[in-house]
This record gives sequence, C-alpha cells and structure tokens, in this order.
Amino acid sequence: MSLIPSFFGGRRSNIFDPFSLDLWDPFEGFPISTTLASAPASAREISAFANAKIDWKETSEAHVFKVDVPGIKKEEVKVEVEEGRILQISGERSREQEEKNDQWHRMERSSGKFLRRFRLPENTKTGEIKAAMENGVLTVTVPKEEEKKSEVKAIDISD
Repeated sequence: MSLIPSFFGGRRSNIFDPFSLDLWDPFEGFPISTTLASAPASAREISAFANAKIDWKETSEAHVFKVDVPGIKKEEVKVEVEEGRILQISGERSREQEEKNDQWHRMERSSGKFLRRFRLPENTKTGEIKAAMENGVLTVTVPKEEEKKSEVKAIDISD
C-alpha cells in the first residue's frame, strides 16, 4: 500500500525513481486502513474526480452554477433535475489510453466519475434551466420566479 493513493490502477515504478508512489505505509496490515488504495475500485473511481469544484451564486434573476470540468466534452456531462427541485450535475473523464511501451514519469490529472447534487430553492423555474460549456467551465443557469410584490390597498373606515 501507499501513503499516496493511486487512482491510476496501481502504476508504480521502483525505489530508485524519484517520482515513485511506492512509499512505506505504517498502517499496512491493520484491520482498518485509512488509505484510499484499499477502497473498492468503484469508490476509487468516484473519489478520483468527485471534487469537481462548483461555485453557486444567486443574482436577482437566477441561480448560477459554474463547474470546473477541464478536458471534458459536453457529451460527457449530464445536467438533470430530479424530484422537481434537485439539480444533479454528473459526468465522467475517461482515462488516457496506455501504450505498452510508454513509461509514465508523472500522472496527476484525475479520471473517473463525478456527481454533485443541490436542492434548489422553491422560487426557481426548473422548466427553464439552461446549460452551456465554454473553456472547460460548465455554466448552469436556473431562472428565479418573479417575486410577488405585495400591494397596499387603503381601506376606508366607515362611521
């Protein structure tokens, strides 16, 4: 096992390689291991890219979500609304194809699946959600319903 989790299928080189991920794990063999390397493959896949960074801001007209997804095509991302008010943004970055003769010196770009869910406020128009992708940033715009302005009506007081 390694102190640094390997998301890349256990590719490690030898002890003489300065970028090697083969490090001594003092917790190796303990019943409870804290390293991600001991997690099931499905958990490693989701964890590898689960931290897709998202900004959510509210303007007077809409809720705007900006998601950093560099290197992902728009066909690899899904934007869905579940149960009426839950916005779900998911996708997957595929691993780069390996050639048998390739020698990796460093591999830091993550691959795997990501999934983020947000409960939208009641004042949103979920039927009018728009999404656009530009320069590795997905922008999801959820329009807000117009606030109903309360009318003040004067009441005449009778004698």
